[in-house]
Amino acid sequence: MSEAPHTVKSYEEELKNLNANIIKMGSACEDSLGKAIQAITTRDNNIAEAVIQEDEKIDKYETLIEQQVVNLIALRQPMAIDLRETVTALKMSSDLERIGDLAKNISKRTLLLNENLPKNLVDSLNRVSTNVQKQLKSILDAYLERSAPMAVNVWESDEQIDDLTNLCMKEVIKYLKENEKNLEDGTHLLFVTKNIERIGDHTTNVAEQVYYLVKGEYLEGDRPKGTEPIVTGEK
Repeated sequence: MSEAPHTVKSYEEELKNLNANIIKMGSACEDSLGKAIQAITTRDNNIAEAVIQEDEKIDKYETLIEQQVVNLIALRQPMAIDLRETVTALKMSSDLERIGDLAKNISKRTLLLNENLPKNLVDSLNRVSTNVQKQLKSILDAYLERSAPMAVNVWESDEQIDDLTNLCMKEVIKYLKENEKNLEDGTHLLFVTKNIERIGDHTTNVAEQVYYLVKGEYLEGDRPKGTEPIVTGEK
């Protein structure tokens, strides 16, 4: 009987440590995404190289979190574990790892660009990426605060990300058509835009996981999908 308080305390400490590592991993992803966008819009290859190198740190967090989850499940009796915490952490780390990979891919494309980007493209990339960064920060805050409403807000914002992505794609296609010499850079930019959209998708995955963690049930219904007039005001 004397060991019971120690066991509970130890479990709580391990769980607290697991949660802290999720936040650290998420913060590293935020940082990588911000730097990746800064690198491509300012054509700063040094920053792009730094993002590529830092992806290893994000991968290590995923491995560490996996090990922590396995240890929590293996070393504790099932009734003593809130499985939602461990399952959510595992799923979140997988999505965050993909976000890190996509930020790295954006930076790899940056290194291949030949020309400085025109202002309209820079503005368009900044618009969509700023929204994605904001949602990534919001969902990490939601995880930290165990806030279902914040998770729902991020989930519902996916349609706006889709709209801004479509507008960015149109700008890139227009750039492609303007001059043959833009073909190579334009192709890289199409992939970059798609990567930003995929980061938004993974952020929405995390929102679903946080909602499940807090509520013990899954968000119902199809994900909101964008229609450009919502953003553009056009009819």
